[in-house]
Amino acid sequence: MKQTNHQFYDFLDFEIDLDNDKKDSRLWKACKPTDIASYGLGVVLTIPFQCQKRSNDIEADLTVARKTYKVYLRAYGSKILRLCIGFDAVISESSEMIQMADAINEVALFYEIDGDTWIVIDRNGETRARIDLSDCAIDYWSDLLPAPQETFEATLYPDGKKEVVISGHDQFFPARVDAMPLAFIEKNGKPHSATLSFESTADEKFVGTGERFSKLDLSGRTFQLKNQDGQGVNNKRTYKNVPFYLSSELYGLFLHTSAYCKFSMADFSTRSVQIYTEEPVLDLFLIGDASPERIIYRYKQLTGFPEVPPIWSFGIWMSRMTYFSEEEVIEICDRLREEKFPCDVIHLDTGWFETDWLCEWKFNSERFPDPKAFISKLNKRGFRLSLWQMPYISENAQQFKEATENKYIGVALNTPKEKGSNFSNLDYAGTIDFTYPKAVKWYQDLLQELFDMGVSAIKTDFGEEIHMNAEYHGMPPELLNNLYGLLYQKAAYEITKSARGEGIIWARAGWSGCQRYPIHWGGDAAASWEGMAGSLKGGLHLGLSGFGFWSHDVPGFHGVPNFMNSVIPDDLYVRWTQFGVFTSHIRYHGTSKREPYFYPNISGIVRKWWQLRYALIPYLLEQSKACMTSGYPVLRALLMHHPDDVMCWHIDDQYYLGSDFLVAPIMNSENSRNIYLPEGEWVNFFTGTEYHGTQWIKNFETNLQDMPVWIRKGSSIPLYTNEVSCTDEMNLDTTISLEVDSDFKGIWQYLKIEDSN
Repeated sequence: MKQTNHQFYDFLDFEIDLDNDKKDSRLWKACKPTDIASYGLGVVLTIPFQCQKRSNDIEADLTVARKTYKVYLRAYGSKILRLCIGFDAVISESSEMIQMADAINEVALFYEIDGDTWIVIDRNGETRARIDLSDCAIDYWSDLLPAPQETFEATLYPDGKKEVVISGHDQFFPARVDAMPLAFIEKNGKPHSATLSFESTADEKFVGTGERFSKLDLSGRTFQLKNQDGQGVNNKRTYKNVPFYLSSELYGLFLHTSAYCKFSMADFSTRSVQIYTEEPVLDLFLIGDASPERIIYRYKQLTGFPEVPPIWSFGIWMSRMTYFSEEEVIEICDRLREEKFPCDVIHLDTGWFETDWLCEWKFNSERFPDPKAFISKLNKRGFRLSLWQMPYISENAQQFKEATENKYIGVALNTPKEKGSNFSNLDYAGTIDFTYPKAVKWYQDLLQELFDMGVSAIKTDFGEEIHMNAEYHGMPPELLNNLYGLLYQKAAYEITKSARGEGIIWARAGWSGCQRYPIHWGGDAAASWEGMAGSLKGGLHLGLSGFGFWSHDVPGFHGVPNFMNSVIPDDLYVRWTQFGVFTSHIRYHGTSKREPYFYPNISGIVRKWWQLRYALIPYLLEQSKACMTSGYPVLRALLMHHPDDVMCWHIDDQYYLGSDFLVAPIMNSENSRNIYLPEGEWVNFFTGTEYHGTQWIKNFETNLQDMPVWIRKGSSIPLYTNEVSCTDEMNLDTTISLEVDSDFKGIWQYLKIEDSN
């Protein structure tokens, strides 16, 4: 058992056996600043660091001379404060993660000295930082223990009001420290990693950090922000890490890095939230504002906003792993139309190549003899075609020689066993190097050929992990791994938009900035109630991390216990369908049959819900526009609208769809659940029954045809009431306005659709 429950070993990653630490790791702790000065538009602090003895008991090693580094404070408008320090390393002014809005401009900071306090103010006279140089009050009576060391004490005010206090004295006795205010770790005589901590309150709650398959409030948890193939949605591994968190104290923190890092959310110490990054740089943006939505908006001002995906993307996507031939696809599309299941996208997963899973960006010539004619045939039936591919090149791929000779891929020095969900047992010998412009152009040319045939979208699968034992043009693999998904998705998105005039991908990996390139889905969920619940948790946290558009595999990706062949229960299929209808995007995908006509006992219910989905598309388009101009995602945690309601910081099985729908998916076979109605007047979307908010409804029951969904009383919802087979048939000029008033008796009476079984 290697866990020690000491921050020194478990969080700062020191070897438990320090005597045999071959990297000679040393901890350097910040002392009191010695100087303050202006630097450009910002302010710079000079801070000495004291080396510590190689022990879990923190004690200064006075045989080693102090080292001095500069901490820079900069302000971006009135709501964002940047703190950065490089330990013998360059601080990047910007990166692929940063895409600052035009409204974000650096503003001048000034400083004043008031006795033992240095005060940093902006041009409006607002205090943005306060550095305390005073000694703590002492009533001396014992010399049993030594006095505490010097430390760095500062209070930061990202918006001039919200206090974010650097955690200067999180300790038991002076040698037993549970959080470092500011420190770096040296290995082999060179700065290697860095850490910083802020005070947390006893009831503080934390959300965000990417796609967490965890309870909504992350306090008491420590997360490693390292992208991995999640292989499910019920574990600590995750496809999308985002170095941003949001506090219930109404501040946000963005750690500007692609390095592996850790966030400890009042875990190793309940008094501190701690940051650790495996590079000798700390570059933090602290954001303060009046609400969670405004804080996430400011974060998106730093890292970018998405555009609204095309209207057809809001329709039904049909897929499985996988379709293998033109005949199979045409048969499926024809049957969907014949049985009046509206659908817009057919997706070919791993089986459209010459060899299943052998990604060569070319159709199998026997099973798809004329791809352009095939795609044209689909388009005439109202179907767009989406294609799967991956960023890894096999030695067997026809492009391998060209890619290797031109260094378009980072070729593994040796080929380790695949860590990801590789069901093909293929040898993937290298990763496309998206840090290299010529490799980006080469990859985009491969996609261009597909778009010229009429393909509408690319599924940018994988990208969470790269070959770590390969060389890349732009950066070492340790810094590229987390960032890789962003570079990969950017390349695919930009060529899609250039070739098709519409920006869209279907992506799984994620990091800060990926929200600019929708759509992202939740990965390989189990086809189970637990998989459904885990998917929703991941989607809520992702929305709290700046992502506006999100989807999930309906009704789960893989079977349990037989991965490929377990039967999907009817009620799970229906309940996950309902969840999907009330998500920004809805795609059916998995390891076995997903087409609704293979589930005859419930196919009528599914048809009715698909038709409801198309009726809601005008509303989804309307709400999607908020993702471009605000901090709102389409699928929202309740706290986004009720930040003062403590209950809403804990609810992770309900959500808002846009600003008006309150959705509570059924995630069990009992057809009932407990539901929390927050403040407001609410109307049941299926019955018209009115409810008062700020109450729990215990054991709310609903039949399989309906779902617990409420809508704000007084809302006006754009609704498309005509039955269609795809979005091409929609004339949005005929959209009606559904008034949710005392005359509203439930949605089904407004839709011109046939009754279901």
